[in-house]
Amino acid sequence: MSATGSDHRICVLNAGSSSLKFGVYDNKDGLRQIQTGAVEGIGGKARLRIMTADGKLVHEASLDAPNHATALDAVTDVPDGPLARRGLSAFGHRVVHGGPDMTAPVVVDATTLARIEALDPLAPLHNPPAVAVLRALGERFPGVMQVACFDTAFHRSHPPVADRFAIPDALYREGVRRYGFHGLSYEYIAGALMEQAPEVALGRIVVAHLGAGASMCALAGGRSVDSSMGFTALDGLPMATRCGSLDAGIILWLQQQKGWTADRVEHFLYEECGLKGLSGISSDMRTLLASEAPLAKLAVEYFVYHVAQTAGALAMSMGGIDGMVFTAGIGERSPEIRLGVLRRMGWLGFVPDDAANNASAPRLTRPESPRPAFMIPTDEEIVIARHTLVLLSGAT
Repeated sequence: MSATGSDHRICVLNAGSSSLKFGVYDNKDGLRQIQTGAVEGIGGKARLRIMTADGKLVHEASLDAPNHATALDAVTDVPDGPLARRGLSAFGHRVVHGGPDMTAPVVVDATTLARIEALDPLAPLHNPPAVAVLRALGERFPGVMQVACFDTAFHRSHPPVADRFAIPDALYREGVRRYGFHGLSYEYIAGALMEQAPEVALGRIVVAHLGAGASMCALAGGRSVDSSMGFTALDGLPMATRCGSLDAGIILWLQQQKGWTADRVEHFLYEECGLKGLSGISSDMRTLLASEAPLAKLAVEYFVYHVAQTAGALAMSMGGIDGMVFTAGIGERSPEIRLGVLRRMGWLGFVPDDAANNASAPRLTRPESPRPAFMIPTDEEIVIARHTLVLLSGAT
């Protein structure tokens, strides 16, 4: 996926509700990262950190960043920083929700930007900051290509039974369907697994993307055939502050019996539930694992239970299971959670290797285990950079 005969420098951006992560890639000797960093704490007092690809800190600053535009200004002002104009060929963006029609990376123009913005209600924590960054960069860097890569696109290969809700067809045709998310992560894992374990990569694999946002995906032949998330990124597993799957009757009860407005319900489901709501202590899995509080222990066990339960359901979607992959923050760095899940999945043939798991080794199961499990660090940014380079090369 390199641009034959030409060199490009690409800046990849991932806008969160209160953060802006970035990475810079060049294509001189194959696509490689040369810089990384983030602005954390957008909305108030924020901190900017820029590092080399090997983690050496090259710039750090505190700043007032009431919004993503001011955060971008601070990054732009850094000499030789990620937004230095010299050699900059394109921006690649992670956009969480692409709706039913945006099923592949697209070059952003006024029309596509409006289509992305129209999806804000379906991803209120993620799409609005992405739109703000797209718009601000368009003003600051006119003429520089911007490419939007959608987390939902990877899941458009789902069969109808996995894609629909049991609602009237008219609503489905309006876009009310199961989308699935974290697709850029799953796309990376599908490729990485082919290199790490080609003997199972094209089989039936359950991938658990476990972080502050958490979902799971059924990969069959390297393609998504089902996912734990649905219409929005609220569905499926319990997350840091998001509820996961919830009886829709609870929403009706909150509105009818407690008089909650739609905005109050939205804030509750996105910000007050999940591990934070269940434990009453923290949304951070590390804090919960270190706590002796009964509700903290319950939140951890609840999370493990539902990851294992979802793995069983996704195995059904594929008619069996040949392997499992853990990735993202919790999946990559929490041996306790991985072990808890694998023990619950022993009936499916997973025999954990305690020493390998504690060391976060690439393979987490014993050699004699009927089914292998792996830990593979994800890299959504390189996937975005690759897609951006393809579209950039086609335009040049």
